[in-house]
Amino acid sequence: MDRLACIDLKAFPLQLLLKREPQWADGPVAVVEEDKPLARILWLNEHARACGILPGMRYSAGLALAADLCAGVVSAKEIKEGVEQITGILRDFGPEVEPHEKEPGMFWLGARGLDLVFPSLRKWASRIREKLKRENLWAAVVVGFDRFATYALVRSLRDSRAWVLKTSEEEHEYVEGVRLDRLHLPPNVRDALLALGVMTLGDLIRLPPDGLRDRFGKEAHTLHQAARGQKHVPVQAAELEEPLREGIYLEESERDVGRLMFGIKRLLDPILQKLADRRQALAVLVLEMKLERRANDLDPNERIEQLRPAEPTLDARQLMDLVLLRLEALRLRAGVTELAVSAQGIQATQKQLDLFAERPKRDPAAQKRVFAKLRAEFGDQAVVHAGLREGHLPEGSFFWKPLEALPQKPKPRLTRRTLIRRMRATPYALPHRPKHEEDGWQLRGRDDANVDQLQGPFVLSGGWWRVEQHRNYYFARTRKEEWLWVFRDTQRRRWYLHGRVE
Repeated sequence: MDRLACIDLKAFPLQLLLKREPQWADGPVAVVEEDKPLARILWLNEHARACGILPGMRYSAGLALAADLCAGVVSAKEIKEGVEQITGILRDFGPEVEPHEKEPGMFWLGARGLDLVFPSLRKWASRIREKLKRENLWAAVVVGFDRFATYALVRSLRDSRAWVLKTSEEEHEYVEGVRLDRLHLPPNVRDALLALGVMTLGDLIRLPPDGLRDRFGKEAHTLHQAARGQKHVPVQAAELEEPLREGIYLEESERDVGRLMFGIKRLLDPILQKLADRRQALAVLVLEMKLERRANDLDPNERIEQLRPAEPTLDARQLMDLVLLRLEALRLRAGVTELAVSAQGIQATQKQLDLFAERPKRDPAAQKRVFAKLRAEFGDQAVVHAGLREGHLPEGSFFWKPLEALPQKPKPRLTRRTLIRRMRATPYALPHRPKHEEDGWQLRGRDDANVDQLQGPFVLSGGWWRVEQHRNYYFARTRKEEWLWVFRDTQRRRWYLHGRVE
């Protein structure tokens, strides 16, 4: 049977709180859900337990049992960052690391195949504790055979130590003696069982499972099954995040700063996208450059440079400015043959993520400079756009006005393709339509496809106050699957092409 370890950083949020308030360490301390007298207690230390305080109590009730009870709030963000840090540390001792979903600071670590790396499981567990201790974190480690059994035993330990179980029988014997108030049970279920004299897991195992489920609910029944070894679940290893590193090989050695900047920019963009997907911002940028090796050259052929922005950011331009300053300051003795970029990220603010997501692809200042050059070369009317106005005829319903800057592109509201009617400013007169068409009507000469369908007419008439107009508009489909917008002017008895539909 595969061995595994359960690591419990006792009241992990409490340890984070004591890092902030080390002067509280010698008395009862608790972590509460919010900074209010009626807030529930979530985690507490042994000093608080010795006073009779239990998780789930109100902070005011805890104060009644211990007048010197100190309490504080630990944010979910702080806890999440701490769990990620511990997960990374534990991966040095085994690839299968699973953080507990509901109890931060609780981890399972698979021990399969580690006998070739570590001389014994006891030394393996001791090294895990020592590593965490160097990070000012205190943990208990139990190495056993069953997932729930190691969890229950590590929860029952009152101190920080390593415990290696020799056999599964020994493990089961110790599990029966674990008190229920040491486990993470809903307070109402825990208190109801304690009122009936069910103090340990051994007492719970001896109860009938069906009656237990009917009276105390799903949580108690699930605990009963796990304590009897009926729910064996292997270690569910946490997914290892892809490293934030990109690299390329250069076909020829390169020393030109401009070309190196171009290569670094290509590597930096996907890293920033990965950081944004993880809701992180770049805190440290690392450049790795391998230099061309020359004969009789004993100097190292690798150069590593670290850059730190003023604050974590996802702004590529700001980072590339720092890269440019560093490259211009370097004096490379040889050309670069390999280039790599890596990054360290931390949790980003919503403002940073919004700036990354909404950053325009076009530079408004650069647009204005281009427009100014066009006006200087071709005149003020070279850069215009259409404006709407009241007009009876289609060609009179708009006018051209100067364009100072491109408008912001609106978010599309429709998912289906929208038909666009492209209209000519002046209708184009078509050849007269013959009375007898042998092979269809040719709108624009012999080279154009013939019309095989007309939809209409759509009548537009009026303008009697100036020049009376009467037009019959049609949508004409050619044999080339092209839709044209045409009309017949009944006053002039002439056909005109006014636009096309795309």
